Amino acid sequence: MPYHEDRSAWFEGQGLWPHVPASDWNDWIWQLKNRLTTAAQLEEHMTLTPDEKAGCLFASQKLALAITPYFFNLIDREDPDCPIRKQVIPRAGEAVISEEEMLDSLGEDEHSPVAGLVHRYPDRVLFLVTDRCAAYCRYCTRSRLVSNAQDYNFHPEYEQGLRYIEQHPEIRDVLLSGGDPLLLSDRKLDHLLSRLRAIKHVEFIRIGSRIPVFLPQRITPELCEIFKRHGPIWISIHTNHPKEATAALSAACERLSFAGVPLGNQSVLLKGINDDPEVMKALVHRLLRMRVRPYYLYQMDLITGGSHFKVDVRKGIEIIRALRGHTTGYAVPQFVIDAPGGGGKVPINPDYVEEITDDEIVFRNYEGDVFRYPLKSTPRKEPVEAGLITVNEPGFAGL
Repeated sequence: MPYHEDRSAWFEGQGLWPHVPASDWNDWIWQLKNRLTTAAQLEEHMTLTPDEKAGCLFASQKLALAITPYFFNLIDREDPDCPIRKQVIPRAGEAVISEEEMLDSLGEDEHSPVAGLVHRYPDRVLFLVTDRCAAYCRYCTRSRLVSNAQDYNFHPEYEQGLRYIEQHPEIRDVLLSGGDPLLLSDRKLDHLLSRLRAIKHVEFIRIGSRIPVFLPQRITPELCEIFKRHGPIWISIHTNHPKEATAALSAACERLSFAGVPLGNQSVLLKGINDDPEVMKALVHRLLRMRVRPYYLYQMDLITGGSHFKVDVRKGIEIIRALRGHTTGYAVPQFVIDAPGGGGKVPINPDYVEEITDDEIVFRNYEGDVFRYPLKSTPRKEPVEAGLITVNEPGFAGL
């Protein structure tokens, strides 16, 4: 059935927790303490399918189960194919390991000079500052590390990482990730950002976080003041489906924007969740209305146990083609594959170029019409007048 967006529907309220005082509901610590972390807790509110029950049994060996009450409210408990449900409730497919899948699919360990730091690109590093998240995405790239269900035994080494950055003046860009950096206390974040700002060659500080989506209550005035103090801090949130774009997320993004935080969004292309042009169009439109610029659409990484989420790359190209020219350019993310084994992000685009010669480029627009752009300039034989001056007169040097 074609997806139809109700543009007026921005979920709000406490859903299954109406009895909880608003002061508790809006407290991010309360949300963390009351996460649903077992199949038994889930079954107090919904009927799990046999597939989900099997997945929950396996979750403790792959990636912990955890869902904030706020985010759990977004699940359609009557629909096993709910796109929110599929993202956070384990399924039996997680136990199926395909031949091409890898534990460290992006080769991060190979590019890690010190624990918790990945230096793959010349001028930037990925700084992993925690292995915990507010809730756990079942397709997580770092499922080997996050939640420590696989006994990866990751311990962030802040001082080692900071010293490495200090000693490498080529590093101008630091991306904080994990786990989710916004789970750190205000005090720790303030200290970490202060230390990074004190390094003269660090020009650009970014944070990758799904906290605004899972836990918008975390975006407090105090946190925003920290970002103001150390700004500009750029944040990429992670939203995959328009149902995640709630009134609470919109308000959190507004608080961040007013604190001077530029916002982008990174989505992962996921089977049965957002592998549909209309779903993606609804998502990117909602993002722009929340002051968030769609940034990347990722082909899912080759994580172990992720094949049930995998989408044909041609579908991703089709989605970009359905966006390009059919909506504002600000709404079109870059479709990328993070090359397996550590090759970095590679853009994957629809083919618009028909031919390039020494004389011209021949290309199609979004409607399929063919256009030609000359690559060589040929002076006109007849004079062209500009006012009282003949443009091709000898000695004419322009206006």
